[in-house]
Amino acid sequence: MKERRQNKILEIISERVVETQEELAGLLQAAGFYVTQATVSRDIRELRLMKVPTDDGRQKYGLMQGGAGKPEGRSSRILRDAIISIDSALNLLVIKTNAGMAMAVAATIDAMHLPEMVGSLAGDDTVFCAVRTIEGTEQIKEQLEECLR
Repeated sequence: MKERRQNKILEIISERVVETQEELAGLLQAAGFYVTQATVSRDIRELRLMKVPTDDGRQKYGLMQGGAGKPEGRSSRILRDAIISIDSALNLLVIKTNAGMAMAVAATIDAMHLPEMVGSLAGDDTVFCAVRTIEGTEQIKEQLEECLR
């Protein structure tokens, strides 16, 4: 249950601006996760979320990283545990995941803020990533494969 809840948190913060723990708790409850503020606080700490600036000057929850393109802690573990294979087709990456894990993988990749990445689209067990260039596709593929080691 904890892993599903934390994956949902990653999904939520990748899709919308979430400014407070109370707002996050409300969104989790709307998604069927009955949580207390203390649980949300622990999840934020375990997921290494931090407040990051938005384009309009507000702050939202985002993933804490050691630097762009280098997921750490839980994010790195999500990639290692969920990704089955990574393949490329011109400027697209096709990432196969364990069933039900594609959204968490896409959220983790989006949180890496890779400059060549245009965006990602997740199904149940597949993530498509659009990349600006063919060269960028290979670079991102190598970065993700490095995370799997």
